[in-house]
Amino acid sequence: MESILIHPESAEQLKTVKAVLKALKVQFESSTVTFPPHVSESISRGMQQYEAGKSITLEEFTQKHLSEQ
Repeated sequence: MESILIHPESAEQLKTVKAVLKALKVQFESSTVTFPPHVSESISRGMQQYEAGKSITLEEFTQKHLSEQ
């Protein structure tokens, strides 16, 4: 049998999907995605930099890192 992954975008969507699956008597498993510590630290550091105004546009990034020099 085929399996599917569902990616709800809110707690309300998750609750609704679970209710529908239960009503249809479809077995499902819930799991939480966890990142390795180094990934979580990088995300946190990036968010802090963004909040401090230390960000660039995609165009600036492209010119700085991807343009042929």
